Amino acid sequence: MVYGIGNPLIDIFVEVEDEDLEKLGLYKGTMHLIDEERRHELLRFIDSKQKIYGCGGSCPNTMVALASFGIRSALAGKINQDHFGEIYRNKLHEIGVDSYLKDGTLPTGSSIILISPDSERTMNTFLGACREYGPEDVDDDAIAGADFFHFTGYMWDTENQKAAILYGIEIAKKAGKKVVFDVADPFAVSRNREAFLKLIEEKADLVFANGEEARILFDNYDAYECARSLGKLGVSGVVKNGKQGSFVVCEGEILRIPVKGKEPVDTTGAGDMYAAGFILGLSEKRTLFESGLIASFLAGEIVQRWGAQFPLEEARRLKKLIDTVDAEELP
Repeated sequence: MVYGIGNPLIDIFVEVEDEDLEKLGLYKGTMHLIDEERRHELLRFIDSKQKIYGCGGSCPNTMVALASFGIRSALAGKINQDHFGEIYRNKLHEIGVDSYLKDGTLPTGSSIILISPDSERTMNTFLGACREYGPEDVDDDAIAGADFFHFTGYMWDTENQKAAILYGIEIAKKAGKKVVFDVADPFAVSRNREAFLKLIEEKADLVFANGEEARILFDNYDAYECARSLGKLGVSGVVKNGKQGSFVVCEGEILRIPVKGKEPVDTTGAGDMYAAGFILGLSEKRTLFESGLIASFLAGEIVQRWGAQFPLEEARRLKKLIDTVDAEELP
């Protein structure tokens, strides 16, 4: 099992016109962190529009993807017993993710995603109850019983969330489980560079970073050199380098993973899907190189569609393909 602690955000997808964005004072294609007042304003604006809901958040995206591929996964975090919280719980249940979600006092976190006619996404994220998660909410037995403990750099945004992750790491290490750290966000690295480097060197078993995150971590624009620096910290890890593919490092050896797929339509969630593919490979006792190929394949597939998740039938089709061909033969 893979146990993840993250920020459960209900994704709310709504189609709008360009003039709507102008009326709301939003810059198209950007992500805005919003407060509760702004959230209410946007919810009132989209009230009469058709909406599609999904389970969002970086770590949740990875847990949902793993479950859709038949790998047992669990998600911990905090939501509210409100309408959005009910939708989130129901969708997790439908997908088959084990829920370790706790009830918070703030509204369920949400990301209101406004899609303009040119398919650009303008995201408005309210963290809400996510920020209330703390060490007292961690399920010791669940982490100790999992094979992997997964979390992201976003959890360093509040002291209580960070404390929960550090507590979870100690449980995982004592139980001999793998600690998986997805750096996830360049801004989080900028704010916590020394803490992240210490965490990677002393606690992590597997690390995911994209080129920008790795550049900030290691003060180097060369993704290959960043992978070398990651390896020197004594961990296995991945440096994703966009259209140039990715580098997997293990015990000082660096493996080059080719990019898969065609020109992307939407890169939302590509990194989360890459992490899911890699953990999927490891869960099935694949080599790091094979796991990297599976990760690249799934990331290349998800960017061919809008959204961060595959429909369940599509996920099963892709999993069947992964099971029936050699990793190197994946398109």
